[in-house]
Amino acid sequence: MLLQRAAEIWTRTFQPARQPSRAWRSLATRIDATATRLESSSAADIASQAESLRYRARSGEPLSSLVPDAYPLVVEAARRQLGLRPYLVQILGGIALQSGCVAEMKTGEGKTLAATLPLFLNALRGEPCHLATANDYLAQRDADTMRPLFESLGQTVSFVASGMSQDERRAAYRCDITYGTAREFGFDFLRDQLALKSAGQTGASQSSAFSFLTDRSAVSGTVQRRPFGFALIDEADSLLIDEARTPLIISSQAGHAARDEALFRWASQVGSLFKPGTHLERDDERAPFELTPAGIRLVRSVNKPSELDALPLSEISDAILRAAFVAATLNRDVDYIVEDESKVLIVDEFTGRVARGRKWRNGVHQAVEAREGLPITPLTVHTARIAIPELFGLYDRVTGMTGTASSAAHEFWHLYGLRVCQIPTHRPSQRVTLAPKILRSADERWAAIADDVEATRAAGRPVLIGTRTITQSQQLSETLTSRGIPHQVLNAINHQEEASIISDAGQPQRVTVATNMASRGTDIRLQDDAESNGGLHVICAEPQSAARIDRQLAGRCGRQGDPGSFQQFLSPDDAVLKEAGIDRQTKPADGTLLAQAIRRAQSTVERGHASQRSLLMQSSLKQREQLESLGLDPWLDAL
Repeated sequence: MLLQRAAEIWTRTFQPARQPSRAWRSLATRIDATATRLESSSAADIASQAESLRYRARSGEPLSSLVPDAYPLVVEAARRQLGLRPYLVQILGGIALQSGCVAEMKTGEGKTLAATLPLFLNALRGEPCHLATANDYLAQRDADTMRPLFESLGQTVSFVASGMSQDERRAAYRCDITYGTAREFGFDFLRDQLALKSAGQTGASQSSAFSFLTDRSAVSGTVQRRPFGFALIDEADSLLIDEARTPLIISSQAGHAARDEALFRWASQVGSLFKPGTHLERDDERAPFELTPAGIRLVRSVNKPSELDALPLSEISDAILRAAFVAATLNRDVDYIVEDESKVLIVDEFTGRVARGRKWRNGVHQAVEAREGLPITPLTVHTARIAIPELFGLYDRVTGMTGTASSAAHEFWHLYGLRVCQIPTHRPSQRVTLAPKILRSADERWAAIADDVEATRAAGRPVLIGTRTITQSQQLSETLTSRGIPHQVLNAINHQEEASIISDAGQPQRVTVATNMASRGTDIRLQDDAESNGGLHVICAEPQSAARIDRQLAGRCGRQGDPGSFQQFLSPDDAVLKEAGIDRQTKPADGTLLAQAIRRAQSTVERGHASQRSLLMQSSLKQREQLESLGLDPWLDAL
């Protein structure tokens, strides 16, 4: 109780979320005024001023002292090259980013343009500047869109994306500013580590390798420049919070392919013989199974193919346990999808996007492939790994931006030492949050949502419906189809169509069903009469495990002062209640009490995830320090 009381006092007296200070507001006003005076300057004069700033930065002058001179150049360059002049709030966002804060800027407030301010400033030093965004499409779009701005100020910009060659990647990293995803940055780093190891330049000699690459030379096979300078993370809560527990891993083939395939297929076929409670037991629904004595006897007695004769009983038992775990825990079109009836792709639980390049460990992925009757990929061993927090820990300066940072402010501060700065909106929000609707079952939920959609479409408004899983998006789509309601579905199965679907989502009467990916990073712009009819109506079909993700969905409407509305549909069967350990008998049916129970459940789940992230960070840091003290590479020799 004493510790809890101390935590409450600390929470009240120290808030890692802040508002822009008077000094920042005054600085933003000065920058805006200076940019106005630059409108009469020639392009050559502006380029000359940018070159002067580059000289000052590389001479060792602190970047903070260059802000009043550098930011007006970017504001004016944006006006000339893009036809977009940053608002005062976007300049404030740029100041917060340069000050090392996570800038909370609501959806539609222009984070992409605000990011150009600190990117230009930090690139003046000649060190690598990386902007990590949500996907390859956004990386290429933003790099291409902002290229005229940066080039007019004498800087080069490019992007890295999946499918690019080594030479293309090396050229992209040689630019002053590189856009890409954290996944691409991380895997390129790991591949470079392996190349450096082959050249004998990892571990104790790594610092010399970093210096060697600073002048843009490259060890054979490497692509990145080092040391890393500045990283700006778009959707920072998604990367640094939601995905912090998922490491990036490079693997190599291991094991006996033919024998392993026989083992996984056999285990999948006989797995139904092993019954929970009789042959299998476990502590909770997400924990691995263990064999009971009866289960061990069944493993010994069941017929096995001859290929497994040389395997020990322990390895055969492990295959059975994996098959049982997969059957009980992982669901198609929820946890994974099957692409082209040939391969299993994991679906990220937080973004709803396909996590290409990721595989479950310890044979679980192969067990899923056997379950689906697909070709079995060879077992692998890890040759290099890095967690997202470790990746961004390599940079000298890190900052981020997102629309929903304040609710994770304490975790940003505790894990990364980053404060959250809440940037005001350019125009007051007109979003209306409606009272939740309470349903008793899934069928009732879909029918009620369809009724709501019909009424909203009749008013000439567009509708965006956020679902928790791919299966839910498909179930709702079937309900809407049966009602004759035209709609588009956006989920991990048809993610390639994301940009085109979202570009039309603001048209009057347009209905879009999406998983919680909901196209973060792309604005839904109201078109034609949609604004005068009341704007975009956003429906949350089922609350997520983190309330912050629900707020991300709500943020899709009401951008830049647009009208809009948001409504949740709640049920005693909502998955977050089960995830928090609230059983069916204790779930309230009253609307107010149910909403309160769901908020408590979300807080419980979020605290559990935060605790896991903290323990992971502490463990990784301790291991890295131990390996570095021995002169070993913490990303290769830890495996």
